[in-house]
Amino acid sequence: MSTDIKVPTLGESVTEATIGQWFKKVGDRVEQDETIAELETDKVTVEVPAPAAGVLQEIVAKEGETVEVGALIGTLGEGEGSSTSTDNATEAPSNEAKAEAASDDAGGYGGESASGSQASGSGSGKLVEVNVPAAGESVTEAQVGSIFKKVGEAVAVDEALLELETDKAAQEVPSPVAGVIREVLVSEGDDVQVGALLMKIEEGASAGSGQETPKSEAAAPTPGAGATAREEVRDQSAGRPPAPSARKMMDEKGVSASQVSGSGRDGQILKGDVLEAVAKGAPSSAQEKPSQAAARPQSAPDDAAREERVKMTKLRQTIAKRLKNAQDTAAMLTTFNEVDMTATMEMRKKYKDLFEKKHGVKLGFMGFFTKAVTHALKEIPAVNAEIDGTDIIYKNFCHIGMAVGTDKGLVVPVIRDADQMTIAEVEKELGRLAKAARDGKLGVADMQGGTFTLTNGGVYGSLMSTPIINAPQSGILGMHKIQERPMAIGGQVVIRPMMYLALSYDHRIVDGKEAVTFLVRVKENLEDPERLILDL
Repeated sequence: MSTDIKVPTLGESVTEATIGQWFKKVGDRVEQDETIAELETDKVTVEVPAPAAGVLQEIVAKEGETVEVGALIGTLGEGEGSSTSTDNATEAPSNEAKAEAASDDAGGYGGESASGSQASGSGSGKLVEVNVPAAGESVTEAQVGSIFKKVGEAVAVDEALLELETDKAAQEVPSPVAGVIREVLVSEGDDVQVGALLMKIEEGASAGSGQETPKSEAAAPTPGAGATAREEVRDQSAGRPPAPSARKMMDEKGVSASQVSGSGRDGQILKGDVLEAVAKGAPSSAQEKPSQAAARPQSAPDDAAREERVKMTKLRQTIAKRLKNAQDTAAMLTTFNEVDMTATMEMRKKYKDLFEKKHGVKLGFMGFFTKAVTHALKEIPAVNAEIDGTDIIYKNFCHIGMAVGTDKGLVVPVIRDADQMTIAEVEKELGRLAKAARDGKLGVADMQGGTFTLTNGGVYGSLMSTPIINAPQSGILGMHKIQERPMAIGGQVVIRPMMYLALSYDHRIVDGKEAVTFLVRVKENLEDPERLILDL
C-alpha cells in the first residue's frame, strides 16, 4: 500500500509553488512528519513533512517544477529502505536539526524529545519540546518577541515562556508541562517557521536540579567548543543561495543578489523578493548602480550617538504594507458629517446602572454605534461589499471590525454577525476582544472576515481625521471626540455635545450619494436611538 505526498495548503492567496529541493531520494527510509522536501512560493519557503512512515517510492515532481496546491509530488511505500540518505538529503538539514547538532557539539544540554528517555546528566524527567504553534492557514512563520524564561528557571503548566509575533498578531507560547527550562534554541528577533523548535523543558524537575547551561553561556562561544548552537546555525546558513525560481528571475531581469533583500528562511531570496526589488527600480547588472548619495544620508556623529535603530516587528511591517496598499489600490475618498450626541448620552446615563446590573457589562457608546452602522449597512449594501477582480461581492452579513491600539501596533478584532446581536451582546464581545488584544492573546480567527470597520480616535482626543480603509473592505467609519459646541437649533444658539463622523470609502464601488446617505443614516440613528430599538 502506498501513501501519496501532496502539496499542502499554502494560504488563501497562494495556489502554486515550485519544488525547491528534495531532502530524500528514492529508496530512502523516512519517518512520519520528517521533512522530505521544500516548496517555494513568491512569499515563503515551506517544508513538506512525510504524511506517514515508510520508504520514498517515487518522486513525481522534480526540483524546479511548478506544482499546484493538492498536486501529487511523490509516494511512500512500505518497507525499511536505507537508513541514511545521501545527496540532497545530507545537503540541507532542517534548522531544527542543525540547532540540535550544534548544541550538542557546543557542549549544551543534550537530550531527547518528549517521546524519548531522559538525557545523560539531567534530572529524572523527560525532555519536552516546545515548538512554534500553528497560527492559521495563511501564517507560516513568526518572529520571536520577548523571551520570558531562561535556562535553569522553573516553569508551571500554561505559564508564558515567550512571545511570538506574526504579521497579524502577537501571541504568548505557554508551557505544556511543569518543570525546568533546559535549552533555549532561539533569540529575540529570530524568524521561525511553524513547527520549529523553541525550547526544551525537563518535565517534573525543580530549579537547581540537573545540568544547566546559563543563558549567558549560550550567547557566546565557549573555549575549545567552537560557536554556540545559534551561531553555528547562522554560520551554516550564511550565504544560502537564492531559491531556484528566484535565481531564474534574477538572471532574466539582470538583478544581482546584492540588490535584493531576502525574506525567506535564513535570509534566502525568494521570487517575490526579486519582483519587489524590480518594482522598486533595482538597476540591472548592465546599469550603473546608484551612488551612496542616493541612500539615506548619514547623521552627524553627535546625532548618530543619540539615535536608536529598532527593527520593525512583523505586525508593524504588515500594518505599514496594508495601509500603503490600500492607498495605492482603492480610489479612497472621505465624507464628513456631525452628530448631536444628546439623545444617546441621555439614554446611556438613564439606563447605564440598570444595564450593567442586568447584563454584567458597562453600557458604552460602541454598542450604539455598532447597531447604528449595521442598520445603515442593510440599507446601503455597497458599503458592506468588496471588489474581487471584476466582480463585486455583496456581504449579506455584518462582521464589524473594531480598530484597537496596542503597544504592539494596531489590530482589528472582528465582532461577527453584529447585525444579529443586541447592544448588550455587542458590548460583551467587544470587551472580550479588547482585553485579548491588550494581553496579546488575540487569535487569527478573531481578526478574519471583517466587512466594515469602526475606529475611535476620540478616545485619544482626536477631533477629526481621515481614516484609511481596511482593504479589501470598502468603508471605515471614524469616530471622534465628543465636544460641546454652540449650535443653532430652532432659531436659538444652544450648547450641544457634538461629534464629527468621517466615512472613508472606496469610490470604485461606493458612489458619493451612497456614502452620504450611509453617513446620514448613522447620524439619524444616533440622534434618535429609539430608531434602533424599533428597527426603523
